[in-house]
Amino acid sequence: MILKYFLAEGVVCRHELFVAAAQDHPNDILQELPDPILDDIAFPKPMEQHRPSFEPQDNLDAMQIAWRYQNLPKVQSALASSSRFGHYYDVSKTMEPEIRLTAKCHRFYAPEHHTKSSPTHSPMLESYSALLKSLQDVIQREGFDVAAPMSNSRNILRIGLHSLGSALWGDDLCCRDNPTQRHALTNFLYGLRALLRSSLSVAVVTLPSHLIQNTALMDSITRLCDNAIALESFKGSERETNPLYKDYHGLLHVRQVPHLNCLSSQLPDHKDLAFKLKRKQFTIERLHLPPDLSERVSRVSRGELAGAAMAGSGCGSGSSGNKHLDF
Repeated sequence: MILKYFLAEGVVCRHELFVAAAQDHPNDILQELPDPILDDIAFPKPMEQHRPSFEPQDNLDAMQIAWRYQNLPKVQSALASSSRFGHYYDVSKTMEPEIRLTAKCHRFYAPEHHTKSSPTHSPMLESYSALLKSLQDVIQREGFDVAAPMSNSRNILRIGLHSLGSALWGDDLCCRDNPTQRHALTNFLYGLRALLRSSLSVAVVTLPSHLIQNTALMDSITRLCDNAIALESFKGSERETNPLYKDYHGLLHVRQVPHLNCLSSQLPDHKDLAFKLKRKQFTIERLHLPPDLSERVSRVSRGELAGAAMAGSGCGSGSSGNKHLDF
């Protein structure tokens, strides 16, 4: 879903796209992009732009609010900022073909690039080599290289690589604890970083991290990324039936953020982020647990404990006879 958001934003911003996948065909991924919507906050309606403003004293029927609450900020759990960034999308609808076809898209489908089996001494799989070669050709042919002459018509290339490291790419990261091609993906990421640093392009790579058992290798992959997030789904876990998490579908962990001129990155303070997929949108919010309304300690039991404490203030265990007192 995050990859589709990334590609849909590229279509709306008229950027060029490069989509690579091994399971789903890139055409199928592009046909399932969410439909962009125009919200009233970012794009006010023409009638609302010239609507006259009324002062509170001029409108006698206007609802008044206590002066002490007027300047208080509204409490909201959504991660929204004062300045708008990006666009909004409706995931219940797919993007219209007229809008989708306005953006130029390059596709790479791994099963269509049949290559010979790579030797054991090769540092990179043939599928990754073909993907890197295809990406390099697009960057040089379409003028995304930084060394190319500057022009007013230069654009940005958005690269979406879906489910790298899976067995469909010929990789065995998800199949074994000690994969034979354990350095194939990291070598590809090194080459990808070199292309991104020397071109007007940005890439989003998705990995089936829940299937990769080698934690050291996963840490190496994370360090090769500028930004890294992990989605932990509640599906199939005990949190799925826990009433405390009934409003969410999983947790979002921030693993890596960009860091310049320092050895390690400083992770954000908010580590209790959760996500949920609604009917029309995918939202990320701060995790707010409901108050503990357990009935184990009710008002009656609290009253009994208080009365027993008062009755037993003389330290006579036999005088009160309450089972909660020891002396």
